[in-house]
Formats: sequence, C-alpha cells, structure tokens
Amino acid sequence: MKSWDERIDDVWADAAGDEVGDETIARIDALAAERGEDDARAEFERGGARDSAGRPVEAVALYRRALSLGLDEEHRSQCVIQLASSLRNLGEFDDALDIIRAEEERSADGPYRDAVAAVHALILASAGRPAQGLSVALLALVPHLPRYHRSMTAYAREIAESDT
Repeated sequence: MKSWDERIDDVWADAAGDEVGDETIARIDALAAERGEDDARAEFERGGARDSAGRPVEAVALYRRALSLGLDEEHRSQCVIQLASSLRNLGEFDDALDIIRAEEERSADGPYRDAVAAVHALILASAGRPAQGLSVALLALVPHLPRYHRSMTAYAREIAESDT
C-alpha cells in the first residue's frame, strides 16, 4: 500500500497540466481527513488544492492554519511561498511583501531561495514597482552566472532605484 505522501503526490501528478477543480480538491480533502483537521501538512495540502483551483481566499486561511500548527522545514518554506503568492493574487501586497521578505532572511541559503526571490519579484511588479521586482530577480540570477557577478549586481541595484 502506498504511503500518504505517495498518494498526495499521485493526486498532484494526475492534476499536472490540467485545470484544478472540485475533483482534485475532493481527493486532497479525503486524504487530508485521514490525518485530521489539526494536522499541519493536511491543511497545507488542502490550501494548495484551493490555491491551484483559483480560490486564494480559502487557500490563505488554510496556509495560515498550517503554519500555526507547525510544518516541517521543507513544507513550511513551500507554504510561506504559496501564502505570499496568494496574497499577491488578492492584492494584499504589503502583507505579501512582509511574509516573503521574512522568508528571504530565514532561508537565505535554503533550497527554495530562488522561488522566494521569484515570488518577491512578482509581488513588487504587481504592487507597481516593476524595476524593484526586476532587481530582485536579477540578484537571484547572479549566483548562477558564470561571470559578470559584480557588474550585474551593480546594475540590479541601480535599476531598483528607478522605482523610488
């Protein structure tokens, strides 16, 4: 028999490339019910299903609940990224920026640092500060470049100034 994590992964694999809707939500909810409503991971998955179905208000509440219940580090980072993204979709830019900036500090060397930077850039762009968003994206890209670290860092910082 497959583990709970494997069955969750199967639901997401089945939904890949498709529009997520009520069927996926129902499948995730059924699996989440196995773990109970006080299980952080179950609440996180429920939030993700709603987020993927274009229901950010519902997702935000579930993400916040999952975080308050306590997630392991990997899922906590994912939850924070998804929460900030959902808040961006709702136009709650200040809250989204506070959350994503705190995550940048907390997991500066973590495996999701580039995803954090991408969401940070999107939030800034959506908030009417596209040059600052471009700067964040460029600064995240710099470590992946074979050369030009100093000049690209300087350009990125210069670009950010144009939004102020």
